[in-house]
Amino acid sequence: MAEGRRPRIYTIPAHRAFADALVAGLMRRHGGEPLGLARGLVLLPNNRAKIAITEAFVRASGGGLVLPRLVAIGADDLGEAIGAALDPADDAAPVPPAIAPLARRMILSRLVQEERGDLDAAEAVRLAGELARTLDQLIVEEVPPSRLAELDLGPELSEHWQRALASFRVVLDRWPGELARLGRIDLAERRARLLSRLAGRLSETPPAGFVCAAGITDSAPAVARLLRSIAFLPKGMVVLAGVDTAMPEEEWEALGPHPEDERRRAIEVHPQFHLKLLLERIGVARGEVTTWRDGSDFDASAARGRAIANALAPADFTGKWTGLAAADRRLTGVRAAEFANPAGEAQAIALALRGALETEGRTAALVTPDRALARRVAAHCKRWNIGIDDTAGRPLSILPPGTLLSAIAEAAAQDFAPLALLTLLKHPLVRAGDQRAAWLDGVRRLDRALRGPRPAPGLSGIDARMGEDRWWSETRDLLAPIAAELGASDRPFAGRIAALREAAQALAGDEAWRGPAGRAAADLLAELEAEAEAGPRAVSLDDLAPLIRLLMDEVAVRPAQGGHPRLAIYGLIEARLQSADLMILGGLNEGVWPGTPAPDPWLAPRIRAALGLPGLERRIGVAAHDFGQGLGAPEVLLTRARRDSRSPTLASRFWLRLEAMAGKDFARAHDLEGWVEALDRPAAHRPASRPAPSPAKELRPREISVTQVDRLNADPFAFYAQRILRLAALDPVDADPTAAWRGTAVHEVLERWAREDGCAIEKLRPRALAMLDDPAAHPLLRALWQPRLIAAIDWIANRLAQQRAEGRNVLRVEEKGAAEIAGVRLSGKFDRIDRAADGSLVIVDYKTGKAPSPLAVREGFSMQLGLLGAIAEAGGFEGISGTAGGFEYWSLAKYRDEFGQVTSPVDPAGKNGRILTGEFVERARRTFTAAAEQWLTGDEPFVAKLHPEYAPYADYDQLMRRDEWYGRDR
Repeated sequence: MAEGRRPRIYTIPAHRAFADALVAGLMRRHGGEPLGLARGLVLLPNNRAKIAITEAFVRASGGGLVLPRLVAIGADDLGEAIGAALDPADDAAPVPPAIAPLARRMILSRLVQEERGDLDAAEAVRLAGELARTLDQLIVEEVPPSRLAELDLGPELSEHWQRALASFRVVLDRWPGELARLGRIDLAERRARLLSRLAGRLSETPPAGFVCAAGITDSAPAVARLLRSIAFLPKGMVVLAGVDTAMPEEEWEALGPHPEDERRRAIEVHPQFHLKLLLERIGVARGEVTTWRDGSDFDASAARGRAIANALAPADFTGKWTGLAAADRRLTGVRAAEFANPAGEAQAIALALRGALETEGRTAALVTPDRALARRVAAHCKRWNIGIDDTAGRPLSILPPGTLLSAIAEAAAQDFAPLALLTLLKHPLVRAGDQRAAWLDGVRRLDRALRGPRPAPGLSGIDARMGEDRWWSETRDLLAPIAAELGASDRPFAGRIAALREAAQALAGDEAWRGPAGRAAADLLAELEAEAEAGPRAVSLDDLAPLIRLLMDEVAVRPAQGGHPRLAIYGLIEARLQSADLMILGGLNEGVWPGTPAPDPWLAPRIRAALGLPGLERRIGVAAHDFGQGLGAPEVLLTRARRDSRSPTLASRFWLRLEAMAGKDFARAHDLEGWVEALDRPAAHRPASRPAPSPAKELRPREISVTQVDRLNADPFAFYAQRILRLAALDPVDADPTAAWRGTAVHEVLERWAREDGCAIEKLRPRALAMLDDPAAHPLLRALWQPRLIAAIDWIANRLAQQRAEGRNVLRVEEKGAAEIAGVRLSGKFDRIDRAADGSLVIVDYKTGKAPSPLAVREGFSMQLGLLGAIAEAGGFEGISGTAGGFEYWSLAKYRDEFGQVTSPVDPAGKNGRILTGEFVERARRTFTAAAEQWLTGDEPFVAKLHPEYAPYADYDQLMRRDEWYGRDR
């Protein structure tokens, strides 16, 4: 390094397109001779930056060009990328290889689990990931582990942080031994050694060609040393992105760090902080940074650059906004748009991207950290057959191969519970191809069979529902090995991974491993199986699904290039150094951009500060820098949604700064906001009228059950949908026991007690207990309903014993019958019919809830008991004759302090508004006759919700489009 030589450090302002400006300057300096560029070396932050610089060279050259060597210093294969420059022909010992990230994760998870024995495997792996990140920060910032032992924070730390710090020290003490055993070093340490070796090599033997470090903002000491060595090379240059050389010195100094005053905090959330720290570590002052003089067609105006700098001033200096000249606050070319929800925001962004294609050669890009928004935008673009690449990728966990692995693990862990099993069997990769249609036919049969309360656990419980179904027998043969191999309690971790892979192969074949996502899944399982032995000591089946999902969340699957050449979607890292005519900065809500800093579970903020590690909020400063760089495009669109899927949102602090500084000049994209609203706004509202279908008489049913009469009277359309259209609501899969289901269970107990036990009172309770003890009985029924059921059963037994003493006996239970009334066959099934002491019949209906009110009976509803009496008097029930003289509801609901109550809709004297006992059957007959003549033998339309107060069920409300017409005629 030459003494006294001025360092060559440049900055490309935020309002210029970095890649194109850089290339223009390099070609001006070194493109005059044929191999001038080819002899050069350009160091870049990441592989995406290499693509951006390559594309910029292509745009600038207009033809053939031999490029300089482009090297990403953030790449895992750094040594191989730089080649001979890092491995000179001397006696220097080679840098040891780095440990694979997953191998390190597994070892650290085992150490964490051994140190904190109360952790399950999935939580240990999660904490190991956080531990690895903290360990990397110590390595990158060159903080020796011995500093931890020197810390003495006394009572300042809570007990929680004291325990976390103690665990961290133990693991950190054991980790070097694990690395030594393997002959490996950490990847961060290897990169630091390689960069230090490159810095020394460049200083000792400067290359013949130029060396340029461009767009690197990492302030790590090893990176700073490398940049320093490059800056002082005879043909070296360091080109930084967006250093604000015009920021007032007072503001620049306020950023920190302030080692001389520990009480004064650095402003790490500012976009210039990490650049200031980098310059200090390089050893140069801001005044030595020169503005790169070259530009490009993608640049915005210098006025935009001043406005961006003013908007992102430190908080203590934003008071200057009120005194700024109009030109220093004007954001010409920047527009903002707000939308009601993320769906509207995504549609607007897609419209803006589509609009850019209307101008030949115009480019556009979306930059957002919100991957869900990115996926929505890509989906909207498909409506115009526009493919668009999201260079940030998508997590493996949400792609088909990843969801298949999760579904297998979940199904096995839940012992093939209905929802988990159906999720697995309906997965799009399972039996994909020619077998898919036949496979789905079988899955639909299984779906129907699993409707209602959950069957007994395991495959045997489903056997009872499916019977002799051939498809299920074949499917069971596929699932049985999964249950045996994956679910074995003594299965080691590697064995579970192997079983998971074999299960995926058995169910989906090669489709499970096809394409980029399939290959990523296969690679993850292969690596995990190889490293599993070093991982957590006990991985239960319950741990497997969350553990696999956690690891797949961290695997980004990037699509093969093939999207539209003029459109792109970038994450924040991928967007660095990119340029476009229209740059859309989307998802500008607090917590998204900038994101909420994730807490460090190992080191408290006070400890991190004492060690000299970056504050957790420094990521906000980096996000602010990315935002400022994105604002430098010729045209910029800012977007946000006023609420997300859960609650209202708060605009990003960056959005609010621009809005506060620009004031009335903060331009809004009202046209775009209006287009989004117009897309979903019909020209006219034509709500549906109340449906009243009127089928021909011959299509109307001539048979009806007593339980359907109320529906016919109260909601004729629902009757029409059920009986004529034959549409029936399905129970949910794995449903909780409903009142109807509990009623069915009670009726079954009473029916079997009557038929098999001869109504012996002493056998009623044992019969109910036997039903509850059945393995097929729903656990919720046993756990929650058993006490009230037994109390109600005891009440029934006592009541029956009392009636027998009074000369009343049970005649029949649970039998069907029918009678012709008004030209219609009326059928019904009674719960119980007793013979009273005077010889009359008593119709009994069991209710697990409350009995119908007398008011409902007076208004012509809840006539079921009267209609059953009419059938009985007409001889419709075989072997039963006589006059119906009693009608009772036996309710098993709690009444006052006891379970069980007998009520009746009739009274011999008509007391309390009840119907006279002698008139009940005839009144029920007349009510039914009127309904039959209107809708069954007549031609009256089936009007929807005729009496909504007696039509509480909503099974057909969507079919009748109830919300469109209900209430308009009232």
